[in-house]
Amino acid sequence: MALLFTFVIASSILWLTWIYLKSKKGKPPPPPGPLGLPLVGNLPFLRPDLHSYFSELAHIYGPVVKLQLGSKLAILITSSSTAREVLKDQDIAFANRDVPVVAKVLTGGRDIVWNPYGPEWRMLRKVCVIKMLSNATLDKVYSLRRQEVRETLGYLYSKAGSPVNVGEQMFLTILNVLTNMLWGGSMEGEARASLGAEFRQVISEVTELLGLPNVSDFFPALAPLDLQGAVKRIRKPAEKLDAIIDKIINQRLEEKQSGHTVEEFKDFLQFLLKLKDEDDSKTPMTMTHIKALLLDMVVGGSDTSSNSIEFTMAEIINKPEVMRKAQQELDEIVGKDNFVEESHIHKLPYLLAVMKESLRLHPVLPLLVPHCPSEPSTVGGYAIPKGSRVFVNAWAIHRDPSIWENPLEFNPDRFLNSQWDFSGSDFRYFPFGSGRRICAGIAMAERMVLYSVASLLHSFDWQVPGGEKLDLSEKFGIVLKLQNPLVAIPTPRLSDPALYQP
Repeated sequence: MALLFTFVIASSILWLTWIYLKSKKGKPPPPPGPLGLPLVGNLPFLRPDLHSYFSELAHIYGPVVKLQLGSKLAILITSSSTAREVLKDQDIAFANRDVPVVAKVLTGGRDIVWNPYGPEWRMLRKVCVIKMLSNATLDKVYSLRRQEVRETLGYLYSKAGSPVNVGEQMFLTILNVLTNMLWGGSMEGEARASLGAEFRQVISEVTELLGLPNVSDFFPALAPLDLQGAVKRIRKPAEKLDAIIDKIINQRLEEKQSGHTVEEFKDFLQFLLKLKDEDDSKTPMTMTHIKALLLDMVVGGSDTSSNSIEFTMAEIINKPEVMRKAQQELDEIVGKDNFVEESHIHKLPYLLAVMKESLRLHPVLPLLVPHCPSEPSTVGGYAIPKGSRVFVNAWAIHRDPSIWENPLEFNPDRFLNSQWDFSGSDFRYFPFGSGRRICAGIAMAERMVLYSVASLLHSFDWQVPGGEKLDLSEKFGIVLKLQNPLVAIPTPRLSDPALYQP
């Protein structure tokens, strides 16, 4: 009897093992990755420089790596071929977001960055790309951008021979450009200057918190406890931003009610309010959408563009021969008896190559904005579960020695007479992302960064106090920054001092 019982148990185990193996046959395995600890997984081993740390893990485990971050599964994508699978071949499946808790507090997740893929997101994307940030619309507000850049050049001229915090100044310039384009027609003088200072403070807080790893995101069950205080910290700047935008919208609505109408294009707020009133589509524009779009453009546009300008200028200052070539091109196209206009920038192929090379080494969003598959998927032969947080490491791909010769060297010549562009169609170079969730503000960023860098180089020579090399160490965040702010000395190089007047 005992022998029969043992036989039945053994047979059952063999049968169940066979069923299990049969069910697994043909199914892709999970990605490899480092072992973690019980409950917390790999969380204790994360480093502040996530982009660099994730790149090191890829060297050990391959182009698709699994990390267990609390109860969340993270997938690291670190090759051009696997990036193509995520951002092109399975674009729709990966088009959603895993929204951080602080982002939900900031915009309710209803903005273009965090909104789930669907009719509402498509409506916002269409408004941004086709209507608000089209080349035709950007042309209409060029005078606003031009005025802010001219004022910055005048300020730098007044500081000639003295060290200037370039990043800080360009942040304020870009912020003024954005707020001027968004609602500048209704804000004047001291009111706009005051808003700029206030925005600068709150945007710095917001971007820091958006890039900070938060226990509430890794253990959603603990989110109500707000163990790190991230929600408490984000509420204050979020309320400030909300109050500022509410005030501006209310002022514009009061103008409209008083019978004050403006027929010509004034700014984006006027455009959005008009669109809301006239919209009769199935997914109409609401006041919540308008506020979310304004927040996206101010928070997303100011830090990204100003940091790109700062990285580009730092790389140029470290390579005097690059500065000389860029200035020679500017002198030939613009001349020393004139100032740069936006119409010049598409005649400056070397300067465009400088910008592209800077974005290769220092992509604005080094890990893009994390994707979240809406269904189980396969990437690189590995199973990617639904709902995981997928990081595409553009920073690492842009430095891959199998793609780029001398990848750590700043060499703009590699982009001269090349097919590399910002479209995201080549997964060896995609600084603005790719696919459906590619950055909506590429046209604006290209204009603003090129125009600003061209103006700074054309108007001034630049050197570092003491003549030392700049430290280009990076500080990781949702937006990549220089670890040490760029401080440099401008020396005027134009023939007529009047050219520095706004």
